[in-house]
Amino acid sequence: MKKYFILFAATASVAVFSCNSEPKNEPGAGSEATADSSKVKLADNDAFNDTLNGKMVSIFYLRNNGIEASVTNYGGRVVNLFVPDKDNNMVDVVIGPGNYKDMYETKDYFGATIGRYGNRIGKGKFKLDGVEYILPQNNGANTLHGGPDGFHNVVFDPKQLSDSSLQLTYLSKDGEMGFPGNLNVKVVYTLTANKEVKIEYEATTDKTTVCNLTNHTYFNLNGAGTINNHVLQVNADEYTPVDSTLIPFGKNETVKGTPFDFTAPTAIGARVDEKNTQLEYGKGYDHNFVIKGTGFRKAAEIKGDQSGILMEVWSEEPGLQFYGGNFMKSEKPMKNGTKDDYRTAFCLETQHYPDSPNIPSFPTTTLKPGAVYKTYTIYRFSK
Repeated sequence: MKKYFILFAATASVAVFSCNSEPKNEPGAGSEATADSSKVKLADNDAFNDTLNGKMVSIFYLRNNGIEASVTNYGGRVVNLFVPDKDNNMVDVVIGPGNYKDMYETKDYFGATIGRYGNRIGKGKFKLDGVEYILPQNNGANTLHGGPDGFHNVVFDPKQLSDSSLQLTYLSKDGEMGFPGNLNVKVVYTLTANKEVKIEYEATTDKTTVCNLTNHTYFNLNGAGTINNHVLQVNADEYTPVDSTLIPFGKNETVKGTPFDFTAPTAIGARVDEKNTQLEYGKGYDHNFVIKGTGFRKAAEIKGDQSGILMEVWSEEPGLQFYGGNFMKSEKPMKNGTKDDYRTAFCLETQHYPDSPNIPSFPTTTLKPGAVYKTYTIYRFSK
């Protein structure tokens, strides 16, 4: 199974989708006046100087052409990402805790690499080759994001490849969180010269298993405050309706005439509180969108209403989970002494559909021995 994720951000205005044309890396891209880097405050090294299960937790710093990031090997998490806004001020567009202790104690997914299976598996079980596998249930009756000790809660083995690139590897052993097979995983974070964050994923197994890796960074393109005025466009004519536990029924439906229609640029908050059963189930948006077309194409783009920062999402994946921060309750400590306030961050997770191992009509997530799972994501930022 071969897969590719890509996230890009492009021009200063919200554009109309061109479904099959790739974003171009023009000569001199990102060569505008240098933003003021004096306000870039990446997470402190001492805040990640710890151990978990005998492995050292650390933080790593990446920079290239005016953007800067920090990534920890605990959960493969993006901690900071500073990009320039329309006034050339540096904005940290990532929402989440600023130290290892808070990350570990919140048991949440802020910035994390997600695996083995991004999103939900219904009733915590699935069958492969006639064998039923039972997983820990950590989201009601379901398994979410690989279970309570999924990849978000492990320590990866790090290797800094350059000032702009970090490699993380991890062996998920046969039976870990109930999944079959020894899964060797490699994730590479790279900041490119075109103001991109490129995330490359690779995995192999010695036994038939399921694999659906993604990244769970919480974004706010203004740096703080509500996301309701961010303007979103999604390249999807259909979405995946779910039951009250957020498990798909197995049939996609049109977005036309519903609050899920983001085929034209629309503020996130424009219809989020409409009376709609699907919105009630997710307490807002927490749904998979069926991305139009095949091959490498634009999945979504979103613009910060105050910052003018634009982020595009490009992908070969069939789905995109849009989550609007509906379960944030001002209870968890975030960076700079803030809390996880309601709807102050969003996620756009490129993926295969939720519960695919139990729904044969959905694109498969099965990975067999001898095959290589390979996918990459690029977040490209512009203003």
